Amino acid sequence: MAKAEEAKTDKKSGGGMMVKILLLVIVILLLVGGGVAGGLYAMGVFSPKGEGEHFEAPRLVPKSEQKRAGGGEGGHGGGGGGGSGSGAPLGAGGDKYASNYYQMDKEFTSNLKDSVHFIQVGLAVSTPYDERVLEGLKTHEIAVRSAILLALGDTTEEEVFTSEGKSRLQARLVKAINAVLKQKEGFGGISNAYFTNFVVQ
Repeated sequence: MAKAEEAKTDKKSGGGMMVKILLLVIVILLLVGGGVAGGLYAMGVFSPKGEGEHFEAPRLVPKSEQKRAGGGEGGHGGGGGGGSGSGAPLGAGGDKYASNYYQMDKEFTSNLKDSVHFIQVGLAVSTPYDERVLEGLKTHEIAVRSAILLALGDTTEEEVFTSEGKSRLQARLVKAINAVLKQKEGFGGISNAYFTNFVVQ
């Protein structure tokens, strides 16, 4: 009987030792895993796309802050306390926000959909937001140009010969440009597209 009690005591102490070792291994794994997770969190791995850094959306520019053409150095009436030298618009009404413009450097040429004709357009865009929208457009100009060419390729011959069709084309171009900017920058911001040249042959 003494041997049976001694065997039970050995099993209890051996089982207790296994529990202690198992708990020690679990604690070590939790500490290592927590350290790795903390390091990855600090590097921004767990942040949703674009939130690793603080993202502040471009702000609307009030008309009173609009940069005016010809308001640069050596202009007329250079004395007054206008601050930045760009005065507010003279007339009342109009858009509430300023328009910042950007003209695309190269023209776009594309075949018309289901036609032997092609279209060649020069394009400029505007935004009521600050310069960050146009900076994003310039940064991703290759992707934007591709989206514009795809939109032009979906244009029919009937659309390019009417004012309504050209207006619809402008709206599609704005949508295509903003889709690229939203994908690349997280914010669109282009409000209008303007044709600076429009040729159909």
